[in-house]
Amino acid sequence: MPTQVTKKIDFTGKQLFVGLDVHKKSVTACRIVADGKGGWRREIKKFGTKTPELLELSDWLTAEHISHVAMESTGVYWKPIFNILESHFEVLVVNAKHIKHVPGRKTDVRDAEWIAELLQHGLLKASYIPDEPQRDLRELVRYRTHLLQERTREVNRVHKMLEDANLKLSNVASDIMGVSGRAMLRAIVAGKDNPAALADLAKGRLRSKIDELEKALTGHVRQCHRLLLRMHLEHIDELNEKIEELNHEISLLIRPFDQENLVERLDAITGVGQKTIDVVIAEIGTDMSRFPSHRLCLWLDAVSVAGVGHLGRGDPAGGSLWQRVGRSSLASPDPADQDAAGRRNPGCDPASDQLVHRRPRLSDRHRPAVLHQRNR
Repeated sequence: MPTQVTKKIDFTGKQLFVGLDVHKKSVTACRIVADGKGGWRREIKKFGTKTPELLELSDWLTAEHISHVAMESTGVYWKPIFNILESHFEVLVVNAKHIKHVPGRKTDVRDAEWIAELLQHGLLKASYIPDEPQRDLRELVRYRTHLLQERTREVNRVHKMLEDANLKLSNVASDIMGVSGRAMLRAIVAGKDNPAALADLAKGRLRSKIDELEKALTGHVRQCHRLLLRMHLEHIDELNEKIEELNHEISLLIRPFDQENLVERLDAITGVGQKTIDVVIAEIGTDMSRFPSHRLCLWLDAVSVAGVGHLGRGDPAGGSLWQRVGRSSLASPDPADQDAAGRRNPGCDPASDQLVHRRPRLSDRHRPAVLHQRNR
């Protein structure tokens, strides 16, 4: 999650600073308030995380005219608190690694006090939290990406099942999920096993390969294969319906973001399609002024830093936007450009999107041993 450019907070005069230590079932709040004698007074209170209890927290903060609240981005547990407080306070959701406390005994109270102290001294940078419409768009786009990935996994299971049944349909048909492929698969599920009858279901240009299809569809299909194939196809159809529903809803939510023909201009970029545009807008929005340019580029894994000429290091915790876009709709055309986990190959050049062959760098502790072997 990138940090955004935040306005400098004025901490002069009588100010209150609140730090929240967030957990699944509880949130510990620490208020630091001027005591009128040149010092500071701390007030600690613990709340639950159910909506009525969070409203009590909001009332407790409002009673002292608090303007800024800080908390860690702890999993998804910060979201209910943010939803309640964002309309009344300036809420800073901070990356946990930026406010890591010194080693020692760790308690909820100490964590809340530490966050409040950092906020008091203006040492916190808020992570980028988009407004509600963009958050809604982001939720739908991310879920659609998950469904697209699940559909790909389900199609791969169909390929695996066909191989297990000695059916080489994928050797002849480039897309077994096309019109001809689906017709043959439905026939196999229905119990048909005559290769000639199955091959005769081919449509269009595939009919020129009838002889090859008959050979490819001669296999050893058991009842368990038919059962699994039926379940796989039903799941794929269900996923397609959900994806289409999400596509429609996303197209409605993205309209307010399409200012000055933004979508049309993004679509003019080579290799960028509608799904990629949806991901980019949902993740970073349309206002780039909120980001320091170099930080956003790092998060996107679009630049190299300090001589490091590879991608994939922008956000070690959650993956970069480039990785999320790549896995959803902008996958590299060359499988060599990705590893088994779907991440960009460290040797890929971001400008040309081609694999760049670089000599591996040896660490200092390995170099003497290698030199010794060479001299032998």
